[in-house]
Amino acid sequence: MKLILQHANLQPSERLERWIEEGLLRLLPLVRIEEARIRVEYRPEASPAYHASAHLLVPGPDLRVEAVDHTPQNAFAKVLLQLKAGAMHRAARRLRRRLLAPRMVPPGNAAPGRN
Repeated sequence: MKLILQHANLQPSERLERWIEEGLLRLLPLVRIEEARIRVEYRPEASPAYHASAHLLVPGPDLRVEAVDHTPQNAFAKVLLQLKAGAMHRAARRLRRRLLAPRMVPPGNAAPGRN
């Protein structure tokens, strides 16, 4: 996973960056992330002032989410919750499609798996 982390009007902290990376790594069992573009910014004119967004390049349609809160950690925590929900939805959809797919039986075999 390639991680691109951007800060705008915000002093980057190693602790926040490590926390963001660990949060994204927890999503890996649900979805294969090729690249993660994360942006955390401080908007002094807005209330709440912290804005976090994520754009994950994954197989299929990309995942994009945004959230705002009063701290950068809470804003990104909301982003992680949305990403996890999206990844779980995709995983459930893949499983449902696999379970409901018709099984092809080769011609001449009345009972597949028996010899």
